[in-house]
Amino acid sequence: MKLATIRTVIGHAAVRIDEVGGTASEIGVDDVGALLARADWVELASTARGRRHDLAGVDYAPVVPSPSKVICVGLNYRRHITEMGLELPEYPTLFAKFANSLLGAHDDIVLPAVSDSVDWEAELGLVIGSSIRRGSVGAAAAAIAGYTVVNDISMRDWQWRTPEWLQGKAFEASTPVGPWLVTPDELGDGPDLDLRCEVDGQVRQSFHTSDMVFGPAELIAYISQFTTLVPGDLISTGTPGGASA
Repeated sequence: MKLATIRTVIGHAAVRIDEVGGTASEIGVDDVGALLARADWVELASTARGRRHDLAGVDYAPVVPSPSKVICVGLNYRRHITEMGLELPEYPTLFAKFANSLLGAHDDIVLPAVSDSVDWEAELGLVIGSSIRRGSVGAAAAAIAGYTVVNDISMRDWQWRTPEWLQGKAFEASTPVGPWLVTPDELGDGPDLDLRCEVDGQVRQSFHTSDMVFGPAELIAYISQFTTLVPGDLISTGTPGGASA
């Protein structure tokens, strides 16, 4: 099942994407975050028969417009790490973004006047579907509502001002997410995916999720040791080489 949050003339709406019919069917809740907060979200989404929108004309908001947490991972692809001459990390490298940094997948990114080094980072995103605290890897896998795409746009000149990356990663309206959340049943036993980033038609990044140091369930289990993850929280799992800086 594929889910999204779209913008309508009266506000956001959570929709189920029906590719065969080329439509997006409203589910009856304001956005995917509100949908995932419901215990019956799978049944509600799969049986929805609300107002339909032509996919060709929908305006996508971020999959979850206002998650309580946006947690990102750095240095998580083996090949990229070894190419830099570094050792594989023992623990995930984590940093945060804020909800106001998120954009819809097709929204324009306005380059900030204060940065001269804007970079792209294509990443696999995880969306939490059930609360988890100090969970096992198995519990973490079960807590995944679905997967999406994140572009961790980074202002490198700000990022490298200090050892902490926050100021270069959390610019407002800088991080496209989506357009869809894809539920785990569509991907089989864990995500086995090729990801690609194109800039002006030129492939800049091409990689496979099997090269991750820490997989989705490992990341969720680790993060849940120090904070409770709740439905709608977003985790961006890191990028490989191929960024411009």
